[in-house]
Amino acid sequence: MDLLNTLVDKGLRRELPTREEALAVLATSDDDVLDVVAAAGKVRRQWFGRRVKLNYLVNLKSGLCPEDCSYCSQRLGSSTGILKYSWLKPDEASKAAAAGLAGGAKRVCLVASGRGPTDRDVDRVAGTIKAIKEQNEGVEVCACLGLLSDGQAERLREAGADAYNHNLNTSEGTYGDITTTHTYADRVDTVNKAHAAGLSACSGLIAGMGESDEDLVDVVFSLRELDPDSVPVNFLIPVEGTPLAKEWNLTPQRCLRILAMVRFVCPDVEVRIAGGREVHLRTMQPLALHLANSIFLGDYLTTEGQAGQADLEMIADAGFTVEGADEVTLPQHRAEVRGGGCGSHGAEGAGCGSHAEDGCGSVCGSHEGAAEGAAVPAVNEPRTDLVAVRRRGAGTDLAPNA
Repeated sequence: MDLLNTLVDKGLRRELPTREEALAVLATSDDDVLDVVAAAGKVRRQWFGRRVKLNYLVNLKSGLCPEDCSYCSQRLGSSTGILKYSWLKPDEASKAAAAGLAGGAKRVCLVASGRGPTDRDVDRVAGTIKAIKEQNEGVEVCACLGLLSDGQAERLREAGADAYNHNLNTSEGTYGDITTTHTYADRVDTVNKAHAAGLSACSGLIAGMGESDEDLVDVVFSLRELDPDSVPVNFLIPVEGTPLAKEWNLTPQRCLRILAMVRFVCPDVEVRIAGGREVHLRTMQPLALHLANSIFLGDYLTTEGQAGQADLEMIADAGFTVEGADEVTLPQHRAEVRGGGCGSHGAEGAGCGSHAEDGCGSVCGSHEGAAEGAAVPAVNEPRTDLVAVRRRGAGTDLAPNA
C-alpha cells in the first residue's frame, strides 16, 4: 500500500505526515489492519527496538473531584461506587509504589483527583516524591495533580519530580462537550508550565468518546505542537454512573489504527497504551506492543487492570523485553535535548508528547475474565463484564495488583 510505504519512510526520517495521511490511516479497513500494524511497527522498532517501558499508578487521593469531566468516575456527582479517600501519607504512597517497582515498573505516576493542587498539596506530594526516591534508586516519578498555578511546576521539579502529566484528552473543537468546569486552554497552559519548569511533559488523549476521525487527528497534531516526551493513549472505559457509560464505540481493530496513527505522527516519542487496553484491545493487546513502547502495569486509578504477571508474560510471549532502569527511554536526539520535538528536527512541525492518566482522575482500564462456558459476545457488544471497580491497592488494606 503506497500510503503505508510513504508513512514508514517519513517515520524513519522523523518527517511528519500530513493530516490527510493521518486520516487515511484511520480510514483503512479491518482487512488491512495487520498491514497497518506491520508498517507502524517498523517505525516503533527504529526508535525503541523491542523495549517496553512499564509504568505504575498510585492514586494519592481518590474521588470527590469538583470537575465535571464526562468520562471520569471521580467527577462531580459520580455514582460509580469507586473508592473515595483523602491524601495518602508519604509512607503509604511509597509502599504502594514499591509494589509496582518490584514488578518491573520504571516510572511511578502519582495521581490525585481535583481541579488542581493547593500549595499545601504540592508540599504533600513533594514529601511523597522524596520518600519514593530515597527508597528506590533511579526511579522516575511523574506527578499528575490537575491544573497548575504559577510556580508549582518549579516546586515539583525541585522536589525531585521528573515529569508532569496533563492530558488534552480530545480536540479543542469538542472539548466543551466533554467538560465545562475548565477549558482546553487551561490544559494547554498546564502542559506549557511543566515544560517551562524543566519537567518532562506528558500529555495524551482519550479515544472512544464519540469523537470523529478529524477530532482524533486534531488532538494528536495539537499534542505534536505542545512537544511532550510521551503520549498516553487512553481508550474510554464506559463506567456505569458516568455520562459516557453508553459510549461503546471501539473495536480492537480501531484501537490498533488509532495507535498506529499516533505512532506515525509521533515516530520517536514514547507512546503509552493507557487505560482501557484490556477492555477494548482484549486478546489483541500483544499486537499493540508493535505500535506503543510503554504500558501501565497492574491496576489503574479506579478500575482493575490485567494481572501484573499476565502483563509480563504477554510482553515476553510477543517477543519484547521490559526496559531496564539503566536504559534511556527516548532516542538519543530527544534525550539530549528535552523537548526536542517528535517530528523531524529542522523540518516543519514541532514535537508531540505523552503520558497516560488524566489529573482529574482520568480514564481507567479494567479486566475481569469471562465465566467458563459464557457466550461469546458480538463484535461491537458492550463488554461491561470487563469493567471492575478497583477494590485493592492504594486506599485499601488489600495487596495491590502489580
